[in-house]
Amino acid sequence: MPVCIFTKVNYLRLRHIYYKSVPVYRLFSTSRGNNKGLILGVYGEESKENSFLLSKASQAFDEKCNGQLSKTLGLFGNSFKKGKSHLLFGLHDEFPLVSVVNVGKKGQGFNEHEELDEGRENVRAAVAKGVLQLRSADQYEVLVDPCGDAMAAAEGCHLSEHKYDELKPADKRKPPMQLSCFTENLNADERTEVEAAWQLGATYAMSQNFARLLMEMPANLLTPTRFAEMVTEKLQELCEVVVRDQSWAESKKMGAFLSVSHGSMEPLRFVEVSYNGGEESAAPIALVGKGITFDAGGISLKPPADMDKMRADMGGAACVVGTLFGAAKLQLPINLKAFIPLCENMPSGTATKPGDVVTAMNGKTIQVDNTDAEGRLILADALSYACTFNPQFILDMATLTGAMIIALGSAAAGTFTNSSELWKLLHKAGGQTGDRLWRMPLFQHYTENMTSCQLAALNNIGNSRAGGSCTAAAFLKEFVGENQWIHIDIAGVMMNKDEVPYLGTGMAGRPTRTVIEFLKLFSAKEN
Repeated sequence: MPVCIFTKVNYLRLRHIYYKSVPVYRLFSTSRGNNKGLILGVYGEESKENSFLLSKASQAFDEKCNGQLSKTLGLFGNSFKKGKSHLLFGLHDEFPLVSVVNVGKKGQGFNEHEELDEGRENVRAAVAKGVLQLRSADQYEVLVDPCGDAMAAAEGCHLSEHKYDELKPADKRKPPMQLSCFTENLNADERTEVEAAWQLGATYAMSQNFARLLMEMPANLLTPTRFAEMVTEKLQELCEVVVRDQSWAESKKMGAFLSVSHGSMEPLRFVEVSYNGGEESAAPIALVGKGITFDAGGISLKPPADMDKMRADMGGAACVVGTLFGAAKLQLPINLKAFIPLCENMPSGTATKPGDVVTAMNGKTIQVDNTDAEGRLILADALSYACTFNPQFILDMATLTGAMIIALGSAAAGTFTNSSELWKLLHKAGGQTGDRLWRMPLFQHYTENMTSCQLAALNNIGNSRAGGSCTAAAFLKEFVGENQWIHIDIAGVMMNKDEVPYLGTGMAGRPTRTVIEFLKLFSAKEN
């Protein structure tokens, strides 16, 4: 049987060639009752004599198909470079379609300048391309070459396969893919190790995908009440979930949180989640997430362009939920408590007005000069409440400032912390996951900017637009007391266009995997 090469152009042509009304590629998959696809990796080399090296799995498959794989790939010469992929069929009866991806030079590790593990990132991107290629060919049961890093391969596969299409017509939806690791060339011990790494990567990816699902949902469907219900449904078998209402917030004197919710008809919710994986006497780690399920700006109304994206202004809360899910599934030996304030920020006759003064749970008064700087208000009370549990440290995530988008774009999430020790672990975690963070300053200069206020102890905006992310972090710092604290401003990484090749277009769920990895590193250090 001749081998057919599916380059992008050839595939587009061949998929429209029919034999008795059956597409050519389906002749190979359906005629034998087999609809399994396979993704294989090769390493790109700079040698003119041999432009690629087969991975272990590719070598095994090449033997299985009597050298047809290497012979076919040899036709591409030096044009088959990192990031390229080819869809082949007719190599072997068991796998009618094979996507071969180039994962780059073998042995690449941590790049000091890029601050990430390039080898792992190359694997994520390469296998993701293979997944999308096979899905476009209607292959939904796919085995994946671990490409030397099964965890990274699983992350790339499951992250790229995720798509929020629940509200589209049935004929426009793609069924979920069954993705598994190709291990038939390994012995029993190797298979056990590789499959464990694959499952770890799948858990990381599924955790981020749940955050992406929440962020992508329309705000009329994902109200504060529905968010709380979905958290309960997702976590109740792994954690203890308690959902609070407005009367509870009033009893705690959360005046800042309440002030944001006043403009909306949707009732607020405050979700408290406890995961107890460590010793009973061990202090918890506090996770706090901004949960504005829609942000119109309040009286300080946002411009209409791209306002629909503000359905994801609860991205911090979504990432906290995804992190909790991942930590619990991995059974990390730590105690976690999550605090998630949920409400809408809408304009109405009952909304907070610019110039109003509110009192936070810790007793500090806040002059609200811009109602569109609402995230820091709800976080102020959530952080104050988190302090009452005497945590080991507090980590919050929030789509907080447009200034962070200007500062860092989508390359990294801005991070503010009063602990260099915690920062080192978090920074290391970002290098491993490929979802990087960048440390920003917490100078007293910014605090003075926020405490220079006409009517109250604090203003909710700075006295100029300069350093907007830094002044926002300085505001939050007033509500963490003496605790070790990390604030991650995720506004710049809220969405993905094509910057991260394995995330596709849409809400990103970043940096969920990095925070899970950070907690994993922290728990290993402590135990």
